[in-house]
Amino acid sequence: MPLAHLRLRVPMPELPEVQTIVDDLLAAGLRGATVTGVAVHWPRTVADLGCREFAGRLSGRRISAIRRRAKFIVFDLAPDLHLLVHLRMSGRLLLVAGGGKRAAHQHVILGLDDGRELRFHDPRKFGRMYLVADTTERLGRLGPEPLARAFTARRLAEDLRGRQRTLKPLLLDQAFLAGLGNIYVDEALWDARLHPCRKAASLAANEITALHRAIRKVLRRGLRNNGTSLGAGQSNFNSIGEQPGSNREALRVFRRTGRACPRCRTPIARIIVGQRSTHICPRCQSAAPSL
Repeated sequence: MPLAHLRLRVPMPELPEVQTIVDDLLAAGLRGATVTGVAVHWPRTVADLGCREFAGRLSGRRISAIRRRAKFIVFDLAPDLHLLVHLRMSGRLLLVAGGGKRAAHQHVILGLDDGRELRFHDPRKFGRMYLVADTTERLGRLGPEPLARAFTARRLAEDLRGRQRTLKPLLLDQAFLAGLGNIYVDEALWDARLHPCRKAASLAANEITALHRAIRKVLRRGLRNNGTSLGAGQSNFNSIGEQPGSNREALRVFRRTGRACPRCRTPIARIIVGQRSTHICPRCQSAAPSL
């Protein structure tokens, strides 16, 4: 497809955005609340279960913990269930006072014992909720968490060894590394001065160290800035209470086509890698021969 005709997709919330939502839910005192009622207005949001069974099994459960794994929000429900929420392209969680009118695109509403409601808002209807007794089927196949202590430069080197896949699609693969998406892969590759079309096995030891450092750097910056919101549209990222993130101002290359590279002042270019819109500095990220 010609580049001029490739439609820009709304970026899926990535690790910093999902973690921001988790942190905000915890700060709002959702841990310890009990689900008193469930209303499903778009049945396909609920995966693997019928709406009646989903509501019946979820009602009466206490939220014992809220955490993130990759791009999933995980609600641990006492004593033995877990609600997994994947926002996909346009999902949001809204925590509101109970009893208000349901707005458009609010497809699942959880009533809570403190009078509030947790509403799942999703204009594009790609988001999914999974109610499971064992998280392994959905979460067990995921790769390491890039900010975990166990994810070292040595671990990354071992995982890259011998792989002939192109670097950017590999970093987007959730089975290889959990939580990264288009925004933070572009930012990390620019920071590490690596072209996204390099073969993974072609990276030298110093390049792997630079990539490891860059991945953690851009994710931590995104977390400090409460995620990346790219506009005011209904499909753009907002945390609970419709709070946008401020990381857009910290982006170096993502959606900065034609603007000067912060390092060398070369205009940022937009290319297609693995059918994904990709932003690079042609000078700082020169392509190297593939092995």
